[in-house]
Amino acid sequence: MASRCLKLNKIIMIFDKNNLMNILPHRDAMLLIDEAQVIDGEARARKLINSNEWFLQGHFPDNPIVPGVILCEILAQSVCVLFAQESSGKKIKTMLAGINNARFKNPVRPGDIFETKCVILKQKPPFYWAQGSGFVNGKLCVSAEFSFVLG
Repeated sequence: MASRCLKLNKIIMIFDKNNLMNILPHRDAMLLIDEAQVIDGEARARKLINSNEWFLQGHFPDNPIVPGVILCEILAQSVCVLFAQESSGKKIKTMLAGINNARFKNPVRPGDIFETKCVILKQKPPFYWAQGSGFVNGKLCVSAEFSFVLG
């Protein structure tokens, strides 16, 4: 699955929905990323926000925006693709342990392509700390720090 880009000398891992289901325990409505890649230790993921998403039905009917807790969940799922390297091909259990310093800068709306960039800041297995940011058209929408426990 991993390939080396000779020109840039970067390790690249690419994940589609099926690959993501091998890493993440989420299914159906709670698998919130469409695709992801890892380039030199940075996870980048994408999610097309459709107008029929379950979390938009009541938030808010006349002015739908993606709830902040959902944006944080998308970031957390994006971080988890970084753990694929740690697992050596084995399925591992990741548990979100905390969210700190979450900041919401701009709304994410139906039709937007929400893109994430996430890195692991430090680790003391089984504990990991990460930082993630989410963007629409290059504009920062959310940033947060996360802690995880791997089991």
